[in-house]
Parts: sequence; structure tokens; C-alpha cells
Amino acid sequence: MILWIQSLTDRDPYFILPIINMVAMWATQKLTPTPGMDPFQKKLMMMMPLAFGVLFAFFPAGLVLYWTTNGLLGLAQQYYMIRRHGGPAATTAW
Repeated sequence: MILWIQSLTDRDPYFILPIINMVAMWATQKLTPTPGMDPFQKKLMMMMPLAFGVLFAFFPAGLVLYWTTNGLLGLAQQYYMIRRHGGPAATTAW
């Protein structure tokens, strides 16, 4: 039992983990520089967090917890690298 999750084999009853995962994916994409990407591809990439959020809503909570943890660690790494080395995404407004 982990807070609101009774079993990691069942899906998240309140869809909290899929929402956190969607936010982490969106924020990581905002921080990632996209030079040379055409506008249609950018729009398609911005729809990916929503698609994965819907998909993860039906997965077991343990799997979604794994992907959410991985996404949050990736977001922290991306933020750290931009803060340390700078780059075009460091000046991008949210």
C-alpha cells in the first residue's frame, strides 16, 4: 500500500500518476531544444504527453509509477543540463 494505491498491479484509481507523468513529459519537451523541427512535427510532439496520459490511465500503477519516476528524473536532468551549460531552451518562456 502506497498512499492512495492499494496494489501496484491495479490501475491508479484517481489517475494521479498518469497526470504527473503527462506534466513531466510536457515540461521536459518545453525544456528540450528543437532546432530544425517543422511546425507540424512540433505540434505532434506536443500531443504525445496527452496520448501517453490516456494510454497510462489503463496500465497497472506499478508500471506508471516506473515511467513517472523515470520522467521526473529525466526532467531534473534536462533542467540541470540547461542551467549548467545554457542553450537556446534556457531563454524559452513557459
